[in-house]
Amino acid sequence: MPTTKTRMAALVAATALASMSVAGTAMADDDTTSACLITKTETNPFFVKMREGASAKAEELGMELKSFAGRIDGDHKTQVQAIETCIADGADGILLTASDTSAIVSAVQQARDAGILVIALDTPLDPIDAADATFATDNFKAGELIGTWAASRLGDDADDARIGLLNVNVSQPAVGVLRNQGFLQGFGIDLGDPKKWGDETDPRIVGQDTSDGNEEGGREGMENLLVEDPMIDVVYTINEPAAAGAYQALKAMGRENEVMIVSVDGSCSGVANVRDGVIGATAQQYPLRMASLGIEAIKTWADEGIKPEPTPGKDFFDTGVSLVTDQPVDDVDSISSAEGMERCWG
Repeated sequence: MPTTKTRMAALVAATALASMSVAGTAMADDDTTSACLITKTETNPFFVKMREGASAKAEELGMELKSFAGRIDGDHKTQVQAIETCIADGADGILLTASDTSAIVSAVQQARDAGILVIALDTPLDPIDAADATFATDNFKAGELIGTWAASRLGDDADDARIGLLNVNVSQPAVGVLRNQGFLQGFGIDLGDPKKWGDETDPRIVGQDTSDGNEEGGREGMENLLVEDPMIDVVYTINEPAAAGAYQALKAMGRENEVMIVSVDGSCSGVANVRDGVIGATAQQYPLRMASLGIEAIKTWADEGIKPEPTPGKDFFDTGVSLVTDQPVDDVDSISSAEGMERCWG
């Protein structure tokens, strides 16, 4: 039977071996490029696909990836906590879709001061150069596409349109402002301050409400707009879950076939709603490509110290957008819902 002295020696040796293993792991981790992905929520199909793209590219490049998300669209506090965690972990880069594009800037600056590359995905920060780079859909163009399409489909009736707009939330994140203002400009409505929504004076705008970017919020927001004007005939929505909710509210009033709904995203469910006539047109963006390119950029930064460059003539890297509709118009390039289903996500 081993003596107490023998057992103690074995314990010391085992402890030393364990310490060496931990140190070895730490050294290996130091050599591995690490990245964080912080999205607005983890349930929206757009962010699900973004996470898939980041995960696949990180695995391909041998990188470590940690993913974080807010509880709902607008959960700024959780995103700040995620940035703090990434700083403490010594991440090489952060991919961020900010819920509050101006309030997050101080936390982003702390990360950059720590030598971390911060790339805004989809939603530019305010100001945009608060991040090292932005990889995004041209959200103003996405809104402009659906606005131009809607006005063209209505023809002369566009002059008498009754428009309701369903935004994200009252904090007015840049992505929501850009889509809203792009839609209005595409429709032919004069903008007030293009950096915010709600100050336009065109009488065709009967109301603006919020949706939190989800179906329940879209239904509630649409109900509020219908109280303001039950004869709304054009509805802009920040994204396709909000559009689906708006449709349910219209259907409850028996007006689902009398109102044109337009949106932005290009998810598989959203494109299916275009095919089924729920949404007239949507602007399809490509979140998997955004995140994949972002991971590649972090790897390049870690290996070579080179930051990504914006698309020529723009202050961000444009990841592309396509109008999806089965009712094409002459003055807007578009793809069909069948083509959209081949490119969709979620």
